[in-house]
Amino acid sequence: MEARCYDASTPEWFAVQVWTGREHASAAHLRLRGYEVFLPCYRERHRWSDRIKVVSRALFTGYLFCRLDADVVCRIVTAPWVIRIICDGCGPLPVPARDIEAIQRIVETQLSAEPWPVLHAGQRVRIETGPLRGIEGVVLIAKNRHRLVVSIKLLQRAVAVEIDSDWINIGPATPSG
Repeated sequence: MEARCYDASTPEWFAVQVWTGREHASAAHLRLRGYEVFLPCYRERHRWSDRIKVVSRALFTGYLFCRLDADVVCRIVTAPWVIRIICDGCGPLPVPARDIEAIQRIVETQLSAEPWPVLHAGQRVRIETGPLRGIEGVVLIAKNRHRLVVSIKLLQRAVAVEIDSDWINIGPATPSG
């Protein structure tokens, strides 16, 4: 990944590490403080002995995304359940806007999305039709269904969403990692 120092002139999206299991509470608290927060979630079924319940879980366990200006980057770590902003030696690392936009579109479509391990090799594709048109990622087949995997390389995490194979335009095979 190309190293880049944070440009403080415009707000950008940053990955914020939070306590695992406290993503929703942390997001709510940051919103109350006036921050723009994106907490992508998926629905998961939990079975107990007497019932089944559908719960909302963070797609990126232990992380949420916050759009920040330079003057608040350091203050965000004072919020409850926030551990840190993902950084390198140069400072906070912004998440590419195209990655955030892809995840936002996946969540908005309400297709069946789930956390997925990052793939380091695979065939890159571009979705040409359907609600995810224009998104690029790696396609794979799991349980006889096509899934598009979109990665946030900075976090070493990915999201898989079930897609219709007719939506896919297969590009040249390139490593995705």
